Formats: sequence, C-alpha cells, structure tokens
Amino acid sequence: MNALVQTRSRQEPVAAAAQAAAEHKQYLTFMLGTEMFAIGILGIKEIIEYDGLTEVPMMPECIRGVINLRGAVVPVMDLSARFSKSITATTKRTCIIIVEIESGGERHDMGVVVDAVNAVLEIPSSEIEPGPAFGAKIRTDFIEGMGKVDGKFVIILDVNQVLSVDDIGAMAQVGEDALSTP
Repeated sequence: MNALVQTRSRQEPVAAAAQAAAEHKQYLTFMLGTEMFAIGILGIKEIIEYDGLTEVPMMPECIRGVINLRGAVVPVMDLSARFSKSITATTKRTCIIIVEIESGGERHDMGVVVDAVNAVLEIPSSEIEPGPAFGAKIRTDFIEGMGKVDGKFVIILDVNQVLSVDDIGAMAQVGEDALSTP
C-alpha cells in the first residue's frame, strides 16, 4: 500500500506538468505588414538573416527562391505573397524563419520570409479561439486559431497548410498552364 501511495505521488507532478504544458503553448510571433502572426515554436528550427537567396525560374510568385542552409537546398516562401498581398520589401529587420513541415509522411525544411520577428510568447489554450469562418484576409484553412494577447488578436498559422507542398505544386502548374495557353 505504501508503494502505491509513493507511485501516485510521483505520477501526479508529472501529470500536472504535462497538463500545464498542454494548456500553455509557445509561439513565435512575427509581423507581415501591420498584422501579427504566430507559429508554434516546436515546428521552428531557426531564424536567419535575409541573405543569399537564389531565384528559381518558373516558380509561383510566393516562392522567392532557395537558400543553401549548411549544404541543403531550402525553398523560401514569401508569406505576404502567399496570402495574396504584395511581396515583402526587404529591410534590416526582414528575416527567414526555417520551419519543418510534414508532407507525404516526410519532413522537409522550408524558409518563410517575414517583415520582422517579434518574440516568443506563451499563450494559454484558454486564450485561443477557433479561426473565423469568414472575414479573415487569408484562407481559413491556414488559420489554426486566434490567440488573444494584450487585448489584441494574433493569427496562429497552421504551417502544414500554409506551406503545403501540394498547394505550391498546384500553383506552379496553374502558372505553367497560363503561360502555355495562347
């Protein structure tokens, strides 16, 4: 009986810590124009300075090019252009967030160009609302949720949807079809 009590007392702090972690997730916040967005920190590998981009011909407008990241070719997407806005103007604060995404059961790295990185915030799950059914300036399937921070909303992105390799491939095919149609 005493062993059972000891086992429970050891498990309770672990269970409480796991529940607290589930209730509070960390997000990297960044700016696109005047709007604040966030991505779950667990999918982010690193943040690098915007530099050394190689353009690739015949790619959708939202694909800015590729970078050499320690010998690996990593495609770079302009999130602003992906959301059907203007291409991000490069400034001193412009950077590339390297994100790991899953596609077809495989993991890939992809870079995303943002105007500026803000901070890592811990947002309690109680402060995250479902994405709007309409009214957002981006596709609703791109939105994982709307986090409330200091009385304002932060759009939490679903990176696997936003950076979908299948969607990007379809955009490239539409571009090729438009060029080949007389």
